[in-house]
Amino acid sequence: MAGSGKNDLEIAVLNSISKTVVHERNIPTLLKTVLDILHREMGLLRGTFTLMHGDTLFIEASNGLTEEEMQRGTYKVGEGVTGKVASTGLPRVIPDISKDHEFLGKTKARKNTRNVAFICVPVIHMEKVIGTLSIDHEVKPGVDLDRDLKILETVANITAEAVAACLQEHEEREKLKAENVRLREQLGNDMRPVSIIGSCSAMRAVYAQIAQVAPSNATVLIRGASGTGKELVARAILQESKRKDKPFICVNCAALPDNLIESELFGHEKGAFTGAISSRCGRAEAANGGTLFLDEIGDLSLPVQVKLLRFIQERTFSRVGSNEEIKVDVRLITATSRNLEQLMEEGKFREDLYYRLNVFPIHLPSLHNRRSDIMLLAEHFLEKFKKIHGKEIVRISTPAINMLMSYHWPGNVRELENCMERAVLLSTDNVIHGYNLPPSLQTGESSGTAINPEMKADFNTLVESFERELIVEALKATNGNVAASARKLGISQRIIHYKINKIGITPEWYKQDSQK
Repeated sequence: MAGSGKNDLEIAVLNSISKTVVHERNIPTLLKTVLDILHREMGLLRGTFTLMHGDTLFIEASNGLTEEEMQRGTYKVGEGVTGKVASTGLPRVIPDISKDHEFLGKTKARKNTRNVAFICVPVIHMEKVIGTLSIDHEVKPGVDLDRDLKILETVANITAEAVAACLQEHEEREKLKAENVRLREQLGNDMRPVSIIGSCSAMRAVYAQIAQVAPSNATVLIRGASGTGKELVARAILQESKRKDKPFICVNCAALPDNLIESELFGHEKGAFTGAISSRCGRAEAANGGTLFLDEIGDLSLPVQVKLLRFIQERTFSRVGSNEEIKVDVRLITATSRNLEQLMEEGKFREDLYYRLNVFPIHLPSLHNRRSDIMLLAEHFLEKFKKIHGKEIVRISTPAINMLMSYHWPGNVRELENCMERAVLLSTDNVIHGYNLPPSLQTGESSGTAINPEMKADFNTLVESFERELIVEALKATNGNVAASARKLGISQRIIHYKINKIGITPEWYKQDSQK
């Protein structure tokens, strides 16, 4: 019966941990859950997973330790019991830690060390010690330390792959941090990609993330409302990556029906379905060596999600109608305007796919949350469309500026771009007036788009917009000459240079325009 009890305990522990390893994708959560299972099933006092970083072991997850105690628990290889287990790769059992001089107790978590045993086993991956698993167990009748040691060794083997993944994540983060520092030194304070307009704090954070992730091969998930510029961010990542000269293939998942998306992504063989009159290479195969951008990933059906998950995990696929496995080397960037977390709750998006995609998320702010960029974008689109349509537009009137600043922009940057093109086409006197703007900006109440008082431009933003209009008009009148513009406005060169840098005006634009 005693033997049966031991087996029952071992089966209960290993069964629970095996299920956790299969279903839990978040590595720190997985390790913490394993320790909680050991605590619940075996009655241990506390437990820890440590990870090897260089020649030092740090506590990655624990049960029964505070954050401060975890921070204190660092060991050099060979230091104390934990360090010796890491250096030798052999488990250790200390029947009573109060009587063992090698036990250091660096966490200072143990108030009473009498009748407390300590078991520590190595976590080995690819024949290399990458960490340790240890527990404290009160020594009392019924406690079998040899049995506990065997259970712990089995648990260490089961979780070795997860611990290795956790260690790899740490190393990737450190590499990204180092790369980010290098990029900051290389690019200085201006990290803005040339293809993206904006200088607000939210966009500066996006630029920093682009610089951070671009040099790696990490999967990126770009999130933001429709019209915020997700594809521009994907292309900015491409331009800073090692694959910038390789193929960049875009697939809009929302634009293709379910019966065509698999063929579009992975290709098909001749005769695979009605209408397949010849073999066809898919987008994933065309992107080999480069980058595959999947837009509106949240609109994929569940069957297609399963096929995509396998492709992301293995970077292999089969064409429709073929059993041949094709392996490709692609960097994956995805984007969505959908709430993936809500879709998961509704059973419309797979959790395992979500965790595979959400390696490095980038959130793009809506335009109404970056109001200081509205006039910057408006000026950019004005310059773009007056060249395209051959119009000589010299300025945007103050009423039009107020309308642009007060509108809530549900269509984001794309709506602003369309709005400015319309205004350029309708202008008849080289000025963008309020009546050149769409009706939705002119009559909010009658069009059902009444302005929320909380969303009106604040005083500082309106002043800045008016200053921009005055400076730009002066620059246009003086062929982009900053000193002459300062004299025309009756201010010093120091003040106009300060305003130009603060607002983000480019005087060179107006030199080109005046010469035409």
